[in-house]
Amino acid sequence: MFDNLSVKLDRAFKTLKGQGKITEINVASTIKEIRKALIDADVNYKIAKEVTDSIKEKALGRDVLIAVSPGQLLTKIVAEELTLLMGASQVPINKAGSPNVILISGLQGSGKTTFSGKLGSMLKRQGNTVLLVACDIYRPAAIDQLKVLGEQIGVDVYAEPDNKDAVQIAKNAVKYARENGKKSVIVDTAGRLAVDEEMMREIEAVKKALSPAETLFVVDAMTGQDAVNTARTFNERLNFDGVVLTKLDGDTRGGAALSIRREVTKPIKFVSTGEKMDAIDLFYPDRMANRILGMGDVLTLVEKAQMNFDQDEARRLNKKIKKNQFGFDDFLSQMEQIKKMGSIKDLMGMIPGMGKAIKDVDIDDNSLKPIEAIIKSMTPMERENPDVINGSRRQRIAKGSGTSIQEVNQLLKQFEQMRKMMKTMNKMGGAKALSGLFK
Repeated sequence: MFDNLSVKLDRAFKTLKGQGKITEINVASTIKEIRKALIDADVNYKIAKEVTDSIKEKALGRDVLIAVSPGQLLTKIVAEELTLLMGASQVPINKAGSPNVILISGLQGSGKTTFSGKLGSMLKRQGNTVLLVACDIYRPAAIDQLKVLGEQIGVDVYAEPDNKDAVQIAKNAVKYARENGKKSVIVDTAGRLAVDEEMMREIEAVKKALSPAETLFVVDAMTGQDAVNTARTFNERLNFDGVVLTKLDGDTRGGAALSIRREVTKPIKFVSTGEKMDAIDLFYPDRMANRILGMGDVLTLVEKAQMNFDQDEARRLNKKIKKNQFGFDDFLSQMEQIKKMGSIKDLMGMIPGMGKAIKDVDIDDNSLKPIEAIIKSMTPMERENPDVINGSRRQRIAKGSGTSIQEVNQLLKQFEQMRKMMKTMNKMGGAKALSGLFK
């Protein structure tokens, strides 16, 4: 989402490269470019000016250390200002009462129902018993959609399809949750194509009846500055607790994410990408600022890995690697674990320095499918002992997987190199081999 902004900010910093120190003259052109980049990203002009004025003031007030270039110093200052603009620190979801009621609001098409399912999945992984509540009484598909999502993540859904009183449905759902020991209740409400009085009165009534611990406003990040205006209107009526930005993987300029916190003075609590139920993250302003500036986001990458990788499976694989018994079934298992973490390009973008390197590279998540097809075309014996795969077997595997013999040969060669590397790591105790690998 922030690709264009990242490119333009990087271009702005280049004007300071080769400069020995920061002066009012050489920083002025850089600040001008930064302001232009923010405005092009759909950040409100007033906010863009406030941010760049603050950057300029801080830059001119700091001494450049011998070990730090002016460009590096300005990058650090910009990261600090972007972090402040987006909220300074991560704000957790409010918790109060049993069950803990979370009210979801927003316009139709913003992704409220999908987000409700994602949040339910996240809370369930944290050990909560969750109830999803279908309070959209106007769009029949919304109830069916929530039921499908609930079944997908293994969470109960409360719905009264024949009841047209959203307030009563919500109250009945909380009573049901209390009687059935549910710790968290997520109430999905109706949306409209635009803000209207009827919708606002209804959701105000639902909030008054439930007194939720948390009211979240879900906004489509692709709507740009309009998202900020809608958030302001909702906040005036609902006084919500936090913002959810959906569709962050879309082709948009990102101004909403940068402006919304300053405009409504409410924290962004979650960000969401794609349709998968695990494609939801807590919002960390400092991490997002680092990603915008191409500095990566290793912490989020580690958290995703910890969430998706099975520790028992990791221990089992570690034993097999130590015994030099790593086979194609194990390789396939690792591929499945990586795919659960999300888009490969997004994951690579979290590695410091990789964002710029892959910005123009089209990395298709389906690129792994030919490898899966080749492995699945092997017999159990061939997966466990790749050394037995001779010429005729390679022909059969290529035909069965719809690939070429060259692709099969390439995979076998790469797999053999990986096994040799693992064998070397075992002999060298692991650490030294890893050092050599990264070199």
